[in-house]
Amino acid sequence: MRKWRGRLGEEARKQLGKPYKYGAWWQEAPACFDCSSFVQWLYKQIGFQIPRVSIEQADMGRRVNWKKVALLPGDLIFLQGKAGRYNLRYPQGIGHVIIVISSDEVVHAQSRCRKGKEHGEVVLGSLRVMLRRPDITVVKRLLGTKLPPVK
Repeated sequence: MRKWRGRLGEEARKQLGKPYKYGAWWQEAPACFDCSSFVQWLYKQIGFQIPRVSIEQADMGRRVNWKKVALLPGDLIFLQGKAGRYNLRYPQGIGHVIIVISSDEVVHAQSRCRKGKEHGEVVLGSLRVMLRRPDITVVKRLLGTKLPPVK
């Protein structure tokens, strides 16, 4: 388990600065990512297959009470979004996914809209800062659950 968690962080750090592309598919990786393709690609690097879309990723694993339990590398933080996806389990929507890579670091493919165009890149951030956000929908732990292997 530690081996996988450590590899996730190593692989994530190698991708810092890679460009953001909305709707990027795994075949475009590691040249560019969106938030969910980045997480899917990272899990694929350690041998696990997870869905491409963030709301489907949120349906996997075990829910973590992030206010009471320390998060571990590999845990996923899902945020509401203005242009998110919705289902009965997450009626408030899922618009973004962030992966924890250490006791105080997260990495995600972040985008910003400037002059009507989307720009962004894979960035490193603070877990403590991220957990202060009011738009957290759910936090999930996938490692340690039954994940399908990469085919």
